[in-house]
Amino acid sequence: MRTIVDIPDEEIRALADLCEAEKISRAEAVRRAIRGYLKVQQTQQSDDAFGAWRGRGEDGLTYQERLRSEWDR
Repeated sequence: MRTIVDIPDEEIRALADLCEAEKISRAEAVRRAIRGYLKVQQTQQSDDAFGAWRGRGEDGLTYQERLRSEWDR
């Protein structure tokens, strides 16, 4: 897919230097940057779930057993 993105001149120059040093195209550098950004975002979203049960006053196993006890009625 093609897309158009406005990038400031200073960042274009820095990107050109990076591409020359890495011997990659500008498109490849942008793809790598997007891939890295998405990986970081996905990791952060996963980390947000940890500790979600904190402060409930009841541990997860106790909660699960209480809910399942309703099945025996």
